[in-house]
Amino acid sequence: MRVLHLSLSDFRNYEAAEVEFSAGRNLVVGRNGQGKTNLVEAIGYFGSLRSHRVSSDAALIRSGTDTAVARMKIGVKDREAALEFELNRQAPNRARVNGNAVRPRELMRWFSAVLFAPEDLMLVRGEPSVRRRFLDDGVIARNPAMAGIMSDFERVVRQRTSLLKSARASGSRSALDATLGVWNEQLVSSGSRIIHERRALVERLRAPLRTQYGLLVEQDHSPNLALAETVPSDERSSDEHNVSRETIEQEFVTALDRIRDQEIERAATLVGPHRDDLVLELNGLPVKGYASHGESWSFALAVKLALAALLRDESPAGDPVIILDDVFAELDSGRRNSLMSAVGDYEQVIVTAAVEKDVPDVEEWRTLRVSAGTVDSLPESREVRE
Repeated sequence: MRVLHLSLSDFRNYEAAEVEFSAGRNLVVGRNGQGKTNLVEAIGYFGSLRSHRVSSDAALIRSGTDTAVARMKIGVKDREAALEFELNRQAPNRARVNGNAVRPRELMRWFSAVLFAPEDLMLVRGEPSVRRRFLDDGVIARNPAMAGIMSDFERVVRQRTSLLKSARASGSRSALDATLGVWNEQLVSSGSRIIHERRALVERLRAPLRTQYGLLVEQDHSPNLALAETVPSDERSSDEHNVSRETIEQEFVTALDRIRDQEIERAATLVGPHRDDLVLELNGLPVKGYASHGESWSFALAVKLALAALLRDESPAGDPVIILDDVFAELDSGRRNSLMSAVGDYEQVIVTAAVEKDVPDVEEWRTLRVSAGTVDSLPESREVRE
């Protein structure tokens, strides 16, 4: 899979932009604040329906305007497709595929990218919500239909929690007893699917994680992933990814029954995948709090590279697009070279950098230079030199 052309209108600092990309390595160069990250942010949005930098779509719409539009032509093997999203301040977002209106989440069926940016260090150091988002992005990349399941689950959590708050405020449990069971059924149905898919993802990521971490650090470390879940089981198999969805549903119901009084007292939904965490371990210890700065960077990179390797192995569309946003400035020369070796044979790699000399200079690159929301293309390929 590769990006062929990107067209932006009123996206971030771009009033208008038309950008051509090539297969292989693409380098986007520009001083900080000129708009190079905005380009890859738009590309990444097609694969996840969110920015890797901000939580609100409003920030993506150019100041003084009400709508931002991004169009992207992609190549998948010998076929091409035209994707489009429209972000609106006062109306629902819209999407099109080959000119036909679709639900925005349908875009994720057509495009896959793995993006790594300095913000991804929060995978190691941040709150559980960051790691849950990584898990869910990975689940959707493997199975785009899960986007709808996750949207349903979030809606159920909000409405179920609102019911609990109303019951606590009124002091009456009669309405709660009459309707909580209905919300529990929906919570268990969608939540169990998410748990099942997350377990399968973590299991499939473990081997490529060890491989990718070894490529980056060339040391005999033992990275590992595990899940800390709020749906416990005394009977869970050691191969938890093989536990059926039916068993997970039974465990979920039991956990809800066990914690019912506590949920009513706290007016919160306390059990489910929205409360779970991904545990990152290195040599048997949590990465957070024990790993050095370099080890933390390497682990975060390796997790993303492991996901890319898994998608490459599983997807009939071929490689995901690899996006490295301002990453090389954070790495020493050894890790820079190791990182490029790890992604060098992907069908397309898009790198942003403020300084060209931060990027390993051993390969041929197509270079785009960004200044004040304007993109200039250098010759089709050139060697990056210090």
